Amino acid sequence: MKKILVTGSNGFLGQKVVDLLAGDDRYEVTAISKGSNRNPNQAGYVFEQIDLLDHTKLTDFLSSHSFDTIVHTAAMTSVEACEVDKAACQLINVDLVQTLASYCEKNQAQLVHLSTDFVFDGKKGSPYHEQDLPNPQSEYGKSKHASEQVLAQSSCKYAILRTILVYGINADPNRSNLVLWAKGKLIQKEAIKVVNDQWRMPTFVDDLAYACQLAIERDAQGIFHISGAELMSINEAVYAIADYWQLDKSLISEISAASIGQADNRPRLTGFDLSKSKNELGYVPTSFVESLAIIDRQSKELGR
Repeated sequence: MKKILVTGSNGFLGQKVVDLLAGDDRYEVTAISKGSNRNPNQAGYVFEQIDLLDHTKLTDFLSSHSFDTIVHTAAMTSVEACEVDKAACQLINVDLVQTLASYCEKNQAQLVHLSTDFVFDGKKGSPYHEQDLPNPQSEYGKSKHASEQVLAQSSCKYAILRTILVYGINADPNRSNLVLWAKGKLIQKEAIKVVNDQWRMPTFVDDLAYACQLAIERDAQGIFHISGAELMSINEAVYAIADYWQLDKSLISEISAASIGQADNRPRLTGFDLSKSKNELGYVPTSFVESLAIIDRQSKELGR
């Protein structure tokens, strides 16, 4: 039985990873987060409330446990927040990774670390391969690239999973993303403005959680690109959301990224070549429309 630690277990992805692994008797799961456990599913794993930025408390906790794999989902992911508080961004997105990498070095443990398409500048014009050179344009992207370099320079056994525009639903009603935001606003018959000059391959959070499990199962090492397989502009994604729930598309107006100050700090076009993840991990993404059907079902199960 593999002993797994999941950081940021109250987060969007963290909660999904805990739910997935805790239901599998091949894993003994420990979940940690800064706040008290917000996951209504509290069976099949141990939860400990730990502030990851309390270095003494975290290192004491790590030294008293033996984990085979750490799935590190905790991060500061807001582009704007990272610009405003660069020091906090450095502490959470870079220094913390160094602490976890040191533990994994000493204990021959695997570190599954989440990264982002924002390590790229979006100027390539076609999907990115794992070996393409990063050129981040924001503090957030720079911090995630720095965290990748921390791992590359360590002797830790690591798998970096880069991902793009994660969406879906979990049990936390305060957790939003592109799909829930667009659906919620359009149901309320509120007009929304959507960027029409940025392109992404949106990633279903359930797929990303499964990719974390695949990385554990395959004892994966190196960088892997994990996303959906369909390249679409942000407005195209929102029109598809409106179509699925039969909502009023006349409420959607298109704007440029520059008009809301998002042209320079977000890449224009990112997408991933998924060949390596498909071949080495057995990763198969859910189609966008199929994922909306799953979210619809999950939403009803959650009473939302």
